Amino acid sequence: MAGKTILSAEQIEEALQKLYKAILDALPDPDDKTPTPPLAIVGIRTRGETIARRLLAQFAEKHPTMPVHLGVLDVTFYRDDLARRRGVPLVRATDIDFDLDDCWMLLVDDVLQTGRSIRAALDALHDFGRPKLIRLAVLVDRGGRELPIAADFVGKTLTVPKGQRLQIKLRENDGQEGAYLVQKTS
Repeated sequence: MAGKTILSAEQIEEALQKLYKAILDALPDPDDKTPTPPLAIVGIRTRGETIARRLLAQFAEKHPTMPVHLGVLDVTFYRDDLARRRGVPLVRATDIDFDLDDCWMLLVDDVLQTGRSIRAALDALHDFGRPKLIRLAVLVDRGGRELPIAADFVGKTLTVPKGQRLQIKLRENDGQEGAYLVQKTS
């Protein structure tokens, strides 16, 4: 059940467009003749994957000659809090079928809070190769860091009160779009 709406579908789209523009501005000019490393967009399951797919669609539409790989990363077994979580963890496949060595990688997630998912993702990525560089893109940075991790590209920055969490819903995953404040469960 969704809680209090904090971002509408239109505001989610605005954040995504801001994110895309910031990423595009940081990339080498595709018309420059200087050889550049391949670009790989890797989304963290589940909503990071959806956002990564949306970003890839924008790259393909606006820069059809720019080669971009898409990967999906499940970080479940790399989390340092796996033993603390209740129930059986939902583990899904990681799908990275290209060489990460020396690529320019964009790691994508929906919400950045403690930094633990990102730390887990960085650990997992080392099993697949050594990118030339990794940049982090998040749709929403809600604060509350427990680890020294910061996003390079942020669509929207929000302050979320203690005792609440931010839940992103995307139409591809949830049939609706928005960001909601919900009570944390112990």
